[in-house]
Amino acid sequence: MSGSAHSTGGTPGGSGSILSGARVVLPTGTVVGGRVIVDGNRIAGSAGEGARIVDLTGHWIVPGFVDMHNHGGGGASFTSGTAEEVLKGVRTHRAHGTTTLVASTVTGDLDELARRAGLLAELTQQGEIAGIHFEGPFINPCRKGAHKEELLRDPDPAEVRKLIDAAHGAARMFTLATELPGGLDSVRLLAEHGVIAAIGHTDSTYDQTRQAIDAGATVATHLYNAMPGMEHRAPGPIAALLEDERVTVELINDGTHLHPAMLELAFHHAGAHRVALITDAMDAAGFGDGTYHLGPLEVEVKEGVARLVEGGSIAGSTLTLDTAFKRSVTIDKLPVESVVQAISVNPAKLMGLYDEVGSLEPGKYADLVVLNAEFDVEGVMRRGEWIVRPAAEQR
Repeated sequence: MSGSAHSTGGTPGGSGSILSGARVVLPTGTVVGGRVIVDGNRIAGSAGEGARIVDLTGHWIVPGFVDMHNHGGGGASFTSGTAEEVLKGVRTHRAHGTTTLVASTVTGDLDELARRAGLLAELTQQGEIAGIHFEGPFINPCRKGAHKEELLRDPDPAEVRKLIDAAHGAARMFTLATELPGGLDSVRLLAEHGVIAAIGHTDSTYDQTRQAIDAGATVATHLYNAMPGMEHRAPGPIAALLEDERVTVELINDGTHLHPAMLELAFHHAGAHRVALITDAMDAAGFGDGTYHLGPLEVEVKEGVARLVEGGSIAGSTLTLDTAFKRSVTIDKLPVESVVQAISVNPAKLMGLYDEVGSLEPGKYADLVVLNAEFDVEGVMRRGEWIVRPAAEQR
């Protein structure tokens, strides 16, 4: 984070503001020397008299980031912490530009997951998070990653329904190994209830993956990770997920989960309109190295890489989306507009939130990120309030 910015803890200050002079990324393209008008907690089409002008010349203004796969941050876990601990993690990610966040669980006892869903549903109703993503327990043991094997189970539509009901309308997505018994029926149930079925932690073949997509699956959970690789006579799930226009593929661009060539392959083959940049973050995101827990499993974080103490599997990430944004533009050389689509527009659309967030348009929430010329965060506004106040606004 740039030294010229500082956290204000959400102090009001955006109401009646004109953010001017920046490169503004709109759905129609980038406007050089553009402006964003903020009135209350919304983006406005015109400014009232006496609106405060904030000169952001030399900066970028992009929509607030939308993370649809996130397990925690700031030393706090979404999978086991109290409501206040969850909010601590949410605030950590907000300071890094993620103004909309879906909280992800990990594999656990079904009754405990149902209780967890109740807590996260309350935070969803309060507007603090944007819903729940259930990752596990309906995944393949041979691709379990950082999930406790003894708690894994085949997808059962009745058990999936139990978690949907426990979420009281806040369930946004389930990650499933759709090749397992009950997998396709569970996908159909999720589709009927308007909940995303995501294929992940899977040992599925190419043909089995296509069957799951035809049944209603629309997301690939962290593409490439926790699934078979591509082979010339066994293309596996990756090829099926990349080629189908109905599927959005999640990517973790932290320099650990993916080789840059695989990121480029996904953007080239699927197109920016079918990529969602995620963090898959755990407690250490925005916090530091040390020993943590991901659900019931112990995790060691060294030099920013999280691995299980037992077995050494990668255990989520310590990524924040501002780092993913900067890396995508500066290292991977992706167009800023493509990164905005993958980090804001697409996840907002998938989660059914695009009428309120995901782009800079009049009537939507004033959720935005101010980046300097090096693509470091200098300002974060959420619902018209500065979470991180840019230096220009302080003058």
